[in-house]
Amino acid sequence: MTQNAEYFARYEAIAAVSRKMLTAARRALWNDLVGLQEEYLTLVDGLKDAESNVMLDDGERARKYDLIRQILADDAAIRDLASPSVARLSALFATERPARVLKELYGAR
Repeated sequence: MTQNAEYFARYEAIAAVSRKMLTAARRALWNDLVGLQEEYLTLVDGLKDAESNVMLDDGERARKYDLIRQILADDAAIRDLASPSVARLSALFATERPARVLKELYGAR
């Protein structure tokens, strides 16, 4: 596999995990999303090392930007889906009574 092919395989893998993350968020499978996020971060870290040695022509650069746009669109959609849950948790923790928060979250008595 050429260096550029390996480079794009990495981007394709990131895009695939990004799509899986979006599917998990749409289904409210937040634990699955966390696991996928770890995989995503590992792939991104691997891409950082490969990026310095790659020379792209105009077509390859356009392909790279298309993949990045897709990944960013998935990320934005995930954030939109997660926002109501995050806002609800933030509101719970903003109260002055932590015991009430615990009771609401865990049904503590």
